[in-house]
Amino acid sequence: MDKDRVKGAIDDAAGRAKRQVGEWTGDTNAQAEGAAQQIKGKAEKAWGNVKDAARDVRDDAQREHDRLQKERAEKEQAERDRTVPIRH
Repeated sequence: MDKDRVKGAIDDAAGRAKRQVGEWTGDTNAQAEGAAQQIKGKAEKAWGNVKDAARDVRDDAQREHDRLQKERAEKEQAERDRTVPIRH
């Protein structure tokens, strides 16, 4: 899990709490600050999700590359094992 997702979740929760307290107390400034912090948190979480997805794609591509390399090496070895040099 990306650190931006964690930070975003914290900012989202803190912003939600700040906004709610502002609603209870009638403090429109606290409501606005809380809403802004929530938006910031949601953006951080979204960015963390994008980074996690990119990392997953990279890891999947690397695994596929490694699998194909191993398969190619096994085929080459099998071909070498099949061919017997002729000696005179």
